[in-house]
Amino acid sequence: MEKINLYVDDLRQCPEGFLVARTYKEAVQYLTGSQIHILSLDHDLGGEKTGYDLVKLICEKNINIDEIYLHTDNPVGRENMLQTLLAAQRRGIINIKT
Repeated sequence: MEKINLYVDDLRQCPEGFLVARTYKEAVQYLTGSQIHILSLDHDLGGEKTGYDLVKLICEKNINIDEIYLHTDNPVGRENMLQTLLAAQRRGIINIKT
């Protein structure tokens, strides 16, 4: 199965070389149904669920992603996502390249 690059954002233009998910639900479909090479993740997704909810899902389901970028403008959301990913890495749940 070929790996995809996934851009999760409800508003911004999707960069070339990425598939876009505009909602939490769309992102979950890609995350659970595809192998992900690069995930670029926004926090605020315009609905009840956020990028932080996706990070928790990634950690809970041990979804293997080669690289994760947090492109959000929300500083609190960015910190929450980053700290959750780092904690999961320390516990050996996921592997993050630094």
